[in-house]
Amino acid sequence: MKNLIIRKASLNDAAQLYSAEFETAKTPGLLVSRPGEFSKQAFERKILALNDNGLYLVAEHDDQIVGHALLEPLGLEALAHVLSLTIVVHPGHVGQGIGHVLMARLLAWASVRPGLVKIELRVRETNHCARHLYQKFGFVEEGRLQKRICLPDGTLVADITMAWFAAHQSG
Repeated sequence: MKNLIIRKASLNDAAQLYSAEFETAKTPGLLVSRPGEFSKQAFERKILALNDNGLYLVAEHDDQIVGHALLEPLGLEALAHVLSLTIVVHPGHVGQGIGHVLMARLLAWASVRPGLVKIELRVRETNHCARHLYQKFGFVEEGRLQKRICLPDGTLVADITMAWFAAHQSG
């Protein structure tokens, strides 16, 4: 996508991020959260928290946020070498390379982060586009949590755990 700007999220982005995730959550199997399960304030808190100890990026096109991604510490000393990844391409913008650009930026940042060994994520087994993107960037499947997510129609789908390992680490 031409004229795509990738930048750090600011508090001013919280309303657009909330609105986009609300819309994304309406499609079963993309997000675990359902439309009423988050708030603008939750986005504000996350942006502030990751400003100091993590990374929260937005993809912007023509003054509209079209995707966002974050790398978040797990919060325990024994897991300080691991970050959790979330990436969302907003409705109407899927398939335009936004996820690819966001992922490249996240991994470039992570590649030089001291002490980082692993990035992990969970993805619904039904989200084939996201799984393909992760594999393209070197993520490997670590496990399958059977019948973990209950879709609104009652269908149970697996959550797949995937991981990316920093090149400067072994094991």
